[in-house]
Amino acid sequence: MTAMKAAVLKEFGSPLSVEDVPEPVLGTGEVIVDVVAAAVLPYAAEVFSGERRYPLTLPVTPGAGAVGRVREVGPDATRLAPGQWVLCDPTIRSRDHALTPDIALQGLSARGDGGLRLQRHFGQGSYAERLLIPTENAVPLGPIDPADAARWLVLTTCLVPYGGLLAGGLEAGETVLVSGATGNFGGAAVAVALAMGAARVVAPGRNEEALTGLERRFGAHVRTVRLTGDEERDRERMTAAAHGPIDLVLDLLPPTAGTTPVRAAAMTVREYGRVVLMGGVGMLDGADLPLPYRWLMRNNVTVRGQWMFPRHAPVRLIELARCGRLDLGLFALTEFALDDAGEAVAHAARHGAPFGLTVIRP
Repeated sequence: MTAMKAAVLKEFGSPLSVEDVPEPVLGTGEVIVDVVAAAVLPYAAEVFSGERRYPLTLPVTPGAGAVGRVREVGPDATRLAPGQWVLCDPTIRSRDHALTPDIALQGLSARGDGGLRLQRHFGQGSYAERLLIPTENAVPLGPIDPADAARWLVLTTCLVPYGGLLAGGLEAGETVLVSGATGNFGGAAVAVALAMGAARVVAPGRNEEALTGLERRFGAHVRTVRLTGDEERDRERMTAAAHGPIDLVLDLLPPTAGTTPVRAAAMTVREYGRVVLMGGVGMLDGADLPLPYRWLMRNNVTVRGQWMFPRHAPVRLIELARCGRLDLGLFALTEFALDDAGEAVAHAARHGAPFGLTVIRP
């Protein structure tokens, strides 16, 4: 069996080691991709240290999401061919139950026992020279300049809030409030909501620099709100900033946030409005989110949880970028060689603000 170079996490809390590992072996319903650029999540260090307690079978090559070129396809592929540029969707879904498929996030996490079974087969992630993924997870990008491969990797960040906005049924002309707008995924949510036709985005937060950056990038389309920590006061200020009804609230706050800002934001939504929960509040044994039954019922508010995005989302988001509605140039890229994967993870942890992306180039 031939070997390839990959970064390996052997134990939680141990540094990544770059070494030779067996190359993936192609099976039916699968594709092997030569990885050109792999995304490093801002919270990757928290996962690898064990702080986030993500279910991850060790040892593992981590890495969720990549851009690369198809190397081999299985016998059931009818359109993919070697040499094509693809976006590698890390959301692996089981194929033997259409209504409630088991899910694993390649090189990152899993949901339940079924997700762990998927992880044992597809769990080796994108911090490697080659990547094995299900055929449906290789999403054609069309012709691109090889020098722009890392730029297209920005889509892996944008896909998460895009999934939330799709779940909330965002329509052109609506007003969206992004709870957690000063974070990495939250900043992307602002850009994606505007690309989808939102009339305005309300962006609350405490990070003055990040809020100023949103104002500078998007001008009057974004209404920023400096949070005080007083729930009632913050709710009033967010509602006032919208200059009209708030149709959709998307929460992307991390596990370190408390429930107060989530509830303050959620309860700004109008009657018949929608609230989508995608963040990690309460995930690390924190308090659960209390929302008032009577308020939900009498105002006909829809509350929905959303993990990741539907299968068709990458295709649609690629088109939003190709037509220029979603500007991938908003993101600043910092690239590292595969041999420096540990440094890349540390850099991503230090630079988790909006509109930055850390990239590993095998």
